[in-house]
Amino acid sequence: MTKKERAAAVTELLKEAYPDAVCALHYTTDYELLFATRLSAQCTDARVNIVTETLFRQFPTLQSFAEAPEEEIAAAIKTCGLFRTKARDLKACAIMLLSQYGGKVPDTMEELLKLPGVGRKTANLVLGDIYGKPAVVTDTHCIRLSNRLGLVKDEKDPVKVENALRKLLDPKESSDFCHRLVLHGRECCTARSPKCESCPLGAVCLSYPISK
Repeated sequence: MTKKERAAAVTELLKEAYPDAVCALHYTTDYELLFATRLSAQCTDARVNIVTETLFRQFPTLQSFAEAPEEEIAAAIKTCGLFRTKARDLKACAIMLLSQYGGKVPDTMEELLKLPGVGRKTANLVLGDIYGKPAVVTDTHCIRLSNRLGLVKDEKDPVKVENALRKLLDPKESSDFCHRLVLHGRECCTARSPKCESCPLGAVCLSYPISK
């Protein structure tokens, strides 16, 4: 089985196991997803969702983020970790979105990467979930599972994993594929003590004890 064939097989098995491929972060607007993803750095999605439930009520518009003192934003996101840096980025990002993009989150990788605190992971998530464009979000689950499944080999660099997966995945499936990897990584293929005996991907996983 080639890597491309394996990727196609994994895609179909994931679709069967996790038919609802949804982003774990809660949001209602384009910039809320952008900000929530920035907050998720070195923080769990569950914690971010708790924080943003209050944060987006306290600062209900981009303008309110732009006008707020950094200290106020920092206090609201303190439990997310790295809160001072993240507060600085949220405020600067809000200002830039208003002044340069008419309050709209841009829809290209090039423009998204110009925003404060935005890297390829965040940009890909926005492109896939907001704009429905082909995207590969290489978070820790994606990197771990891509290695275990044999889609990449001993590769930890997010950009290299992203580029490898882009060559293997159907572009129309890539964004949902990554969401499903997160679900599978949390439920079954955990970092420690993965539940291989009940894994729906066992038949095509190179790390599975009896896989071929």
